[in-house]
Amino acid sequence: MKKVLLLVATIATLGFVSCDNAQKNAEKATQDSLAEVARLDSIAKVQADSIQAAIEAAEAAAADTLNAVVEEGAAL
Repeated sequence: MKKVLLLVATIATLGFVSCDNAQKNAEKATQDSLAEVARLDSIAKVQADSIQAAIEAAEAAAADTLNAVVEEGAAL
């Protein structure tokens, strides 16, 4: 009977330990997932800022070209 109780206690202890590890792994996976989302958001923000800067530069270049054409036409 003592061996059976010892076996049950051992199995219960191993069960508790494995459940604890699963919970820790789930928490780590959640933290890793949130970190990855934050990293991807950061990359998307930088890309959006870069695209916006390129658009503004193209608009400025177009305005400069238009002003140059208008000034050239006025000079003629």
